[in-house]
Amino acid sequence: MAETKNTMLLTRKIQLFINCNRAEEIEIHRKKLYRWRYITFRALNMVTSHLFVQEQLKDFFYFTQDFHLKLKDEIKGDGGVLNTSKLNTSMRLLSKLFKGEIPNDILCCLNHELCSLFNKELKAYRNGERSLRNYQRKQPMPFKGRSIKVLKPEDREFTFTLFKIPFRTYLGKDKEKRKLLAEVLQGKTKLCTSHISMDKGKIFMMATFEVAKQNLPLDDMIIAEASLSVNYPITLKIDDEQYIIGNKEEFLHRRLAIQAARLRTLKGSTFNRGGHGYRRKIKAADCYNGLEERYIDHKLHLYSKRLIDLCMNKRAATLILINQQEKEEIAKQDEFLLQNWSYFSLKEKITYKARLIGITVVVE
Repeated sequence: MAETKNTMLLTRKIQLFINCNRAEEIEIHRKKLYRWRYITFRALNMVTSHLFVQEQLKDFFYFTQDFHLKLKDEIKGDGGVLNTSKLNTSMRLLSKLFKGEIPNDILCCLNHELCSLFNKELKAYRNGERSLRNYQRKQPMPFKGRSIKVLKPEDREFTFTLFKIPFRTYLGKDKEKRKLLAEVLQGKTKLCTSHISMDKGKIFMMATFEVAKQNLPLDDMIIAEASLSVNYPITLKIDDEQYIIGNKEEFLHRRLAIQAARLRTLKGSTFNRGGHGYRRKIKAADCYNGLEERYIDHKLHLYSKRLIDLCMNKRAATLILINQQEKEEIAKQDEFLLQNWSYFSLKEKITYKARLIGITVVVE
């Protein structure tokens, strides 16, 4: 689903539980999901290879002269060798191999997403600037929003059925996700193509919502200038006022502390009792897995939210990130900055929050 001028897409991660009382039924549904995920992993790699071979056939110059290929539908053009459209070739491959083993809706979404992505990267493939994508076994499974049936509220959560599997959400204290699902139920918000993923035994839905952009009374004459740096994550200047968002101690110092604690734990694990090999020895370091990433992601969301709130309060219609491209080039040469400062992630979060309320972001 593409964004329009007045709408944009929001993706939210929602934890799901299989809504059954009997343990046997839950286990059957879980095995089915894992089998579908394995088929998704196979389908992605097979279609990618299939599309690449189609594109490279014309470059196989060592074939005989009678071998001339024109990869297009023979009905639509002279010399075509395909008996169907090019997009449908990969769909027919998936149907031949996996029809009946996985819902057809998942196969259609896989084919559409993969063909679109392949066409975007086709020029780089032809020039040899990048290799084919290699998909792993934990790939999320796409499905269309209309595949969700019987969506209804239950206490503070929601229940629904997806491919005849009953699910129940776990939203916790998150009010935004609850509001979005309620709007889907009321028909105010559209649920677009989303994904189901499994991670460490848990089930998650990456739900994509098409929401309307907010129309705020912004002044085109007011321009905000923001500078991103290591010492102060964001320095904002609007008119003659200057605001500093975050500081070095709570961002960089905390990040380095997490890295040092993990390194100390790994060094100390040398003297731990083995018993079951490598995994048991480094068990003490498992608590640090993803800790730095989660902390930085939380802080960047917090900083970008404060920045956009200040722009809203001052009615600034344009936000300029000063000397950002130059700073990113410098960071590529500095190993410390490259590892410990998330320029791209912060810029991405600022841009997405600004677009939601109609602020134009300019990167210098």
